[in-house]
Amino acid sequence: MEAIRVAILDMYDNARNEGMRCIRQLLARSAAENGLTFDVDTYNVRAENVVPNLDYDIYISSGGPGSPLASDELWERQYFDFIDALLAHNQTQENKKHLLLICHSFQLVSRHLGMGTVGRRKSTSFGVLPVHLTPAGQAEPVLQGLPEPFYIVDSRDYQLTNLDMDRLNAFGARVLCLEKERPHVPLERAVMAIRFTPEVIGTQFHPEADGEGMLRYMLTDERKQQVISTYGEAKYHEMVRLLADPTTIEHTESVVVPTFLRRALAELGQPTAA
Repeated sequence: MEAIRVAILDMYDNARNEGMRCIRQLLARSAAENGLTFDVDTYNVRAENVVPNLDYDIYISSGGPGSPLASDELWERQYFDFIDALLAHNQTQENKKHLLLICHSFQLVSRHLGMGTVGRRKSTSFGVLPVHLTPAGQAEPVLQGLPEPFYIVDSRDYQLTNLDMDRLNAFGARVLCLEKERPHVPLERAVMAIRFTPEVIGTQFHPEADGEGMLRYMLTDERKQQVISTYGEAKYHEMVRLLADPTTIEHTESVVVPTFLRRALAELGQPTAA
């Protein structure tokens, strides 16, 4: 059986992270569960100015640090050229390319496609937080099996708000979930996921986050002190409590990326596990 070709677009710019480990872990798990071989290549987009071509079947574009606002960086022009080429390919070709956009990648593509305003938050959103499904999100196959609300790992200084509904409708895009309700805060709620096209979905949150691994990381002295000094002791203990709960991050991890992969494989004509 021919291997499934997967490209990971590493957007971390060589910054230390847990995201790449989690993505690779989920790909290995999916390959094993579905009895398939994944041929995985990684492209260090920002640090090495490289992007994949369209020879792959599935693409995952990671989160990353820094600003998603416009720059004159070479990698950004190349990245958007890749996004445009993939979208154009899917409009004209039968062998569709499936793409998952995570956090920083979601912000970049939302800005590039004019879905709304990507801007800096008044303060960092950080923690294990609830997000709420929209009617489109409740009908979204990749999110099936998630409760309302469901819990996510959030870590962002930027957000997508002020949606251009004409642009979304013209594109056929659908908003899938919104950040937690804050009745006491007179600010628009940020968008947390969009189905851009039948083959392209993006999340502001980190669906790859590994609850067990994150808990282990959070319990290290170094990370504990970092979180407490930045966000306070109460925030730290709340995160540890929620990470230890198998119905929060562990559940989200078990649904979003695995379902994205199963659906992509099924549309590629590959048999998948139920």
